[in-house]
Amino acid sequence: MNQTIIALSNQKGGTGKTTTCANLGVGLAQEGKKVLLVDLDPQASLTISLGYPQPDTLPVTVSDLIKKTIMEKPLEKAEGILHQAEGVDILPASIELAAMEQNLVSAISRETILRQILKEIGKPYDYILIDCTPSLGLLTLNALAAAQNIIIPVQAQYLPLKGMEQLLHTIHRVQKQINPEVNIEGVLLTMVDKRTNNDRDMSNLLRNTYGGKLRVFPADIPSSVRAKEISAEGKSIFLHDPDGPVAAAYRELAREVISDEKHRQKHKSDFLR
Repeated sequence: MNQTIIALSNQKGGTGKTTTCANLGVGLAQEGKKVLLVDLDPQASLTISLGYPQPDTLPVTVSDLIKKTIMEKPLEKAEGILHQAEGVDILPASIELAAMEQNLVSAISRETILRQILKEIGKPYDYILIDCTPSLGLLTLNALAAAQNIIIPVQAQYLPLKGMEQLLHTIHRVQKQINPEVNIEGVLLTMVDKRTNNDRDMSNLLRNTYGGKLRVFPADIPSSVRAKEISAEGKSIFLHDPDGPVAAAYRELAREVISDEKHRQKHKSDFLR
């Protein structure tokens, strides 16, 4: 079975990373894919947004698996994985993850601990999506080292666009030193209000600045009050507002991601012939 691991990364907070991870995951599940979502942010926003409002009380989180892996203890099958009502599984986070990042500093193979974990517990999944912390520290490096593809959610504003250069530099470093297989699948514009000149201008600026070097997904994620309400409700946009423009955009994104993977697999088989 072909498996795709995607890191959703941007060191700037508030770009729609967690919302995209949750809704893309559910969108892929609705297309018949088996999906694991990994919360790699100590704020545990993904865990909370998928219906676990008190992550610090969960018996097992990703921190426990990191600790066991550092100590070279074996992981149990599906250890720590929760089954969410909308058909996705989640490996949750808690605030303990902040301390765990410090522990990684002195660990052997510290950038590849998550890769080892996913090899152990991630086998049954078609897609594994990793919600990265909004920084470029060791947790994000672990996500980039484990992933084949990276989606970069970017808000249609000047400063978030400017901050992309640092992320692209980090990805290039990871490609050279840790994980030559990782590629940027695309930049995703989020919270776009096409009614404003600024968002239209920023959308055009992104496509003109990076369009030649990076793929920009055709599906912009629209700004929506209803989309902002879902994190408090513990469910995806597909349950909250299934016929709205945000659900339509995430549905299109999920199909685009599946199409990308089919194209890659065809290219690989043609190359091997």
